[in-house]
Amino acid sequence: MEKTRLGKTNLEVSRTGFGAIPIQRITDEESTAILRKAFEAGVTYYDTARGYTTSESKIGKALGDVREKVIIATKTHAKTGEEFDKSLAVSLAELGSDYIDIFQFHNPPFLPRPDEENGLYDAALRAKAEGKIRHIGVTSHRLPLAREMVESGLFDTMQFPMSPLATPEEIELVELCKKHDVGYVAMKGLAGGLITNAKTSFAFLRRFQNVVPIWGIQFMWQLDEFLSYEKNPPAFDDEIKAIIAKDKAELSGNFCRACGYCLPCPSKINIPTSARMRLLLGRTEWNKLIIAEMQAEMARIDNCLNCRHCADRCPYNIDTPQLLKENLDYYKHFVAKNA
Repeated sequence: MEKTRLGKTNLEVSRTGFGAIPIQRITDEESTAILRKAFEAGVTYYDTARGYTTSESKIGKALGDVREKVIIATKTHAKTGEEFDKSLAVSLAELGSDYIDIFQFHNPPFLPRPDEENGLYDAALRAKAEGKIRHIGVTSHRLPLAREMVESGLFDTMQFPMSPLATPEEIELVELCKKHDVGYVAMKGLAGGLITNAKTSFAFLRRFQNVVPIWGIQFMWQLDEFLSYEKNPPAFDDEIKAIIAKDKAELSGNFCRACGYCLPCPSKINIPTSARMRLLLGRTEWNKLIIAEMQAEMARIDNCLNCRHCADRCPYNIDTPQLLKENLDYYKHFVAKNA
């Protein structure tokens, strides 16, 4: 398993990281089998979060006996020092560990700084001094804020969306992290599931030595696929470039990245799925998307209050209510034609 240095943390981590959002959707037995196979294959970097329900506890159960041999990064949505301390205590208990390698501020809408009234960053410094966390990281979906965070010198790692759909400005963030020796952790390598050819993303991201992708893995076959690429890295050749160019043409612009920061919706609309439905129908097994249960889910869009809570929280400045309406109109026509 190829490794790389994760910025100023000086941690040598596998260049294939394990994104643990999906394991909250499977049983303890299934997640343990996947996590153990990943570890035995040489994957050393595991990313989770306090907000990912059972994800932390599943990592703790599966990897507790090899804790010193893996790097675990988790996250907190805390906005104050008091909330930080409580969140950290729960994460440590769930992971069954007395320390966390990288503790990240989870997409804060501001830049946490020392000596602020909220005490947030100071709580992280205190936890680091006490040995409860070893490095302070941050995640973001907002490019201007992410740049400010990297340049501040306050964070050891930056986690940001990075896929073959990345804009030149987003790619510049990779170089900025390299300049400031901040470890770059790439999330959304498959653009929230819209990129269906994982090989293209693997080949694209492998070009950047300082980038550690965290691939979201729920099934053993997904792990096997990424492990096969690790053994035989696909070349970034003309074929791969052509697939990426096609994806960019189809997906660039006003599309939902499924980050979920629009939730919860007061009308109980599943926005990350509903706002991407038109794309999903053309890029996945559409027959699974027009069953009665999914039609009922999409019908919730008619109950939209136009409160604009989703649009106001979208880090990509998407007019979410309008996008939902467009997807519902398309969906109704698609169902009428294909059901």
